[in-house]
Amino acid sequence: MLGERKAKRLQRRRRRRQGDRKGIVWRTLIAVVVCVIVVFPLYWMLVMAFSPRGEVFSAELRLWPSEITLDNFDRIFRRFNVFLWFQNSVVISLFVTTLTVIVNLLAGYGFARLKFRGRNAIFLLTLATMMIPVQAIMVAQFKLVSGLGIYGTYWGVILPGAAAAFGIFLARQFFISIPEEILEAAKIDGAGQLRTFLQVVLPLCKPLIAVLTLLTLMGSWNDFAWPLIALKDNDLFTLPIGLLFLKNQAAPDYEAIMALALISVLPMVILFLAFQRYFVQGFARSGIK
Repeated sequence: MLGERKAKRLQRRRRRRQGDRKGIVWRTLIAVVVCVIVVFPLYWMLVMAFSPRGEVFSAELRLWPSEITLDNFDRIFRRFNVFLWFQNSVVISLFVTTLTVIVNLLAGYGFARLKFRGRNAIFLLTLATMMIPVQAIMVAQFKLVSGLGIYGTYWGVILPGAAAAFGIFLARQFFISIPEEILEAAKIDGAGQLRTFLQVVLPLCKPLIAVLTLLTLMGSWNDFAWPLIALKDNDLFTLPIGLLFLKNQAAPDYEAIMALALISVLPMVILFLAFQRYFVQGFARSGIK
């Protein structure tokens, strides 16, 4: 009897192991297929950026350039002020990211740790703004920017994006996860709210700051609609607007468009790969599954 029970247990274990192996194989295959679907457009953009001009109209499908060339990059740098567009994107994105991260951290800490009348109602009202489409408030933003006298300047793009409801929500969830004992110890040592925030809470917020920075930076870097409305001088255009300008030429140069798109995408890809560990940690500690 004992021998039969042991044999049955061993069979069940083998079946579980075989099932686990099959599950791992299937999950791996699904992950590979999803990765190919996601990465292929980026790969095709890379291929077109280094292909000779006119090869996109070739009847033969090529997954690799017939000749690797830098002529596409040379054309866009000679015909358009790409360096200035890149500089504008960097300046606007850095200012928007810095202001947004500061506002989100302060607001998130206030909603998580400060007690005041109407806190939950104000927080719910802040979250409700996420349901309002951006297009619905553009007219009001335009009137506000024009009234402040900053239309057509960097600040006309920077200030309207200086806070984000999702970032405030993310920061609040992160601060709630910080143990209460740490804040109580700081209070016993005589630290006020500002000192506690700067010297105790902020050093624990590296994953959160990385998440907020990456999300805001990518959103600002790729923003198209509002900079197109708020900027009127060609010398202030950002890379997404430059892409539209290049696309709307009389004879679109698709290889050059892909070259400019590669220049626009590459910094964000590098940043994400460099800080992806903090990115995942920040979402995990904020309770976002």
